[in-house]
Amino acid sequence: MYSKIFVASACFTALVAAAPAPQVAGYTDADATFAQTPSPIGSVATSFGPDSQVSAIQTAPPRGTESGAAPPLVSSELTGPTSHGPFSGTPTTTGAAKAPTTLGTAIPVLPPNPTATYYNTEGVPLNPMPIPYTPAGGLGTNGTTPRYMVESDFDFESIALGLYQEWIELDLFYNGLAVFSEEDFLAAGLAAEDRSLIEFMGNQEIGHATLLTNMLGPRAPVQCTYNYPFETVREFVDFNQKLTRYGESGVWGFINHLDSREVGQLLAQSIATEARQQMIFRQMSGLHPMPVWFETGIPQSWAWSYLAPYISSCPENQTRLAWQNFPALHILNQPNINRFSPNDTALREVTGNRTSDPGISTIPEDESCQHVNVTGYGCGPAIAHNRSEPLSFPGKQVYFDWDAPGQAVGPNNSYITATSAGPPKWVAWVSQLNLTYTPLTTTGDNSGWTYQPAGEVYVGDPAINGTMFVALTDADIFLTPFNLSMINPHVAALGLYQAG
Repeated sequence: MYSKIFVASACFTALVAAAPAPQVAGYTDADATFAQTPSPIGSVATSFGPDSQVSAIQTAPPRGTESGAAPPLVSSELTGPTSHGPFSGTPTTTGAAKAPTTLGTAIPVLPPNPTATYYNTEGVPLNPMPIPYTPAGGLGTNGTTPRYMVESDFDFESIALGLYQEWIELDLFYNGLAVFSEEDFLAAGLAAEDRSLIEFMGNQEIGHATLLTNMLGPRAPVQCTYNYPFETVREFVDFNQKLTRYGESGVWGFINHLDSREVGQLLAQSIATEARQQMIFRQMSGLHPMPVWFETGIPQSWAWSYLAPYISSCPENQTRLAWQNFPALHILNQPNINRFSPNDTALREVTGNRTSDPGISTIPEDESCQHVNVTGYGCGPAIAHNRSEPLSFPGKQVYFDWDAPGQAVGPNNSYITATSAGPPKWVAWVSQLNLTYTPLTTTGDNSGWTYQPAGEVYVGDPAINGTMFVALTDADIFLTPFNLSMINPHVAALGLYQAG
């Protein structure tokens, strides 16, 4: 029996003042003043159609050169690559995009911004208002005309990364509909309306790709070809929920660092849809749709490290990215969402050797939760499921191995994994608002284990939950959501953990 040891440092909420005590201590007298017995169901409709006619005219949206016409799309569901699979050629260039000069190897830790001095103890506006009902402050509120274009190298590389993500989602959602039959979807508990929903999410990606392309300009990345890790509908949906997880979290990690607040505004309005997609794919996977109180933000190099291995090849002269590709961290006993008893998951029970590969769904039927109609054990598509046996739990021993740097990944095998970290000593768990470290016990050159920590964000909200992020680091430095990217020089390997 191993002793449970963990070190939980850098709870992001430590810098926030404690919330006031609840004004209502408890619901001790909660009798409602209205009837609480459901009314009996009356006659159910048996014929359907437009019973009433409403006043209307025939109309159509303006198109082309007509006044008020919408701008054109950069793609549609009918264009783009038609083949998939691994890249087999020879890269013509390697490595991330670089500037002529690099100023240092790490960002120094500095005190708070000297302009961060405002503190309101009165609860009312303290400074003159520019106009009625408008408190002083805010950026971009002085009447200047918004310019919806990137304003720095940081902006360009961040939005280009987001566009790579939108392009793969556009292809992926349609690809699943194309390669699996209606019978395949029905066997996974997904009917015609569910397929229609997936198709609509593909349509959303056309708009997202158009938006980001327009904000980048003529050097915006274009659609590539991809190498997917699934062979069943269950695996397809599981991969979707993982891909949309780091797609969403990657944007939350950089959106408030953008120089262009106008770009950030539109990006936030698109990523809100991405969050809904991730929730829907969790529901289709039989997972709880939102088992956390807060969503996580991760650095751009993390999102690129997760995404790049699934991009097979891109067109010649494709715009390259500057972000780092970290070595892959493999969680050997990754919980398999397809088992009614996740504790029975075998080692490496995933479809491949990439960090976001789905759990194998083709397990024996008597070990699967897919067709089990028992509360707490079934995992078919549903609005919500509670598991009697959780996917993971505090104190669980988690086993790892990880790749050495120098692996060719990404489009055309033209990006090379790299790390500037020393030998890994810690496991960094990044979830919700928390960065928690546990000590890594090394068992070989590139293998080891730790125990899943039991920290909370606030009392009653376990920090380790949902589809979340794990890294091996050489130090346990204190960081918060706004400066998490400062962990990058200390990251030795990067993985994804299906904690719940």
